[in-house]
Amino acid sequence: MTEVARCGWASSNNELCNDYHDNEWGIPVHDDRLLFEMLILEGAQAGLKWELILRKRQGYRRAFHQFDVKKIAAMKDKDLESRLRDPEIIRNRLKVFAVRKNARAFITIQEEFGSFDSYIWQFVNGKPIVGNRKTSKDLPATSQLSDKVSKDLKKRGMSFVGSTIIHAFLQAVGLINDHITSCFRYAQLVGKGK
Repeated sequence: MTEVARCGWASSNNELCNDYHDNEWGIPVHDDRLLFEMLILEGAQAGLKWELILRKRQGYRRAFHQFDVKKIAAMKDKDLESRLRDPEIIRNRLKVFAVRKNARAFITIQEEFGSFDSYIWQFVNGKPIVGNRKTSKDLPATSQLSDKVSKDLKKRGMSFVGSTIIHAFLQAVGLINDHITSCFRYAQLVGKGK
């Protein structure tokens, strides 16, 4: 049986990463709950491997009310302190408290734009940017777009939204299609595949 051609970071025997790559990464997301989840998970990854975050994803969902922003925004300090003892999430104080801070800013953005989806997709005029990268080495860690979005999110009060984190977020939720051109998902996501 022929092995499926994937992006370099997913071309391993790691079923968790392969499943995420094949079924989520780079697919345009328009659901505010999932957009918030991915924003938080990408921030949690700062300095860590993505595989670790994927392994802790269910723990994050449980610890943070399935990423219900209103419930998270209402969390008290004592609720967040208890999360710091939860081995199923990354127990970094700044990252844990940023979840609530970001939920509050996220709600403000929803109120201003009608949805976070409307806010974030305006940066690409509603259409994904196609990277046309030949190899994983061609993938940038940041972009002018991630710089712009990062700056705006920080201005709106969010934390753990630096340009590198935001670039990864934009790739994950499909605003940027950075599947390498030889990856089977690349053609599917630009409408050339089946």
